[in-house]
Amino acid sequence: GAFDTKNVGTGKTVTVSGGSLSGADAGNYQISSVAASTTADITKKDLGVAAVTAANKVYDGTTAASLTFGASSGVISGDDVSITGLSGAFDTKNVGTGKTVTVSGGSLSGADAGNYQLSSLSGTTKADITVRPLAVVANTVVRLEGEADPNPFGYSLESGGLVAGETLSSAQVT
Repeated sequence: GAFDTKNVGTGKTVTVSGGSLSGADAGNYQISSVAASTTADITKKDLGVAAVTAANKVYDGTTAASLTFGASSGVISGDDVSITGLSGAFDTKNVGTGKTVTVSGGSLSGADAGNYQLSSLSGTTKADITVRPLAVVANTVVRLEGEADPNPFGYSLESGGLVAGETLSSAQVT
């Protein structure tokens, strides 16, 4: 039998042809006609994603995580299907090691995407958020003759060091 197309659908025409007889009494019979048709359904094939991992990142004040994943499993050779839109989120925005990253989303694209469905992609992986380096610049202090030593604790942070919207209330420079 052969479906009219390879694509997903219900009540699709299946053309039946060929055939042979077998068994002890097969010689007593002859197939006179096999050309016939019937209907059947083609359902979507489950498509999985292999090895989803989250990348470590430097603290940026967000929970956003970058994901990479291995080849999708289940695509039939020659079909045009790809997975896009996977997203990941750290459990908190704060620095830490082995932090939980929740994986979600995902959609299919390509000419044959309609013949597939994503199997469950919700899950977790682990990654690190490392401390954000800050550049500290010593203030230029001019000492005039006869004055006491200038304040040795004058400093400023290099612009762009802090995440937007965040401040430091104090810092100790040694």
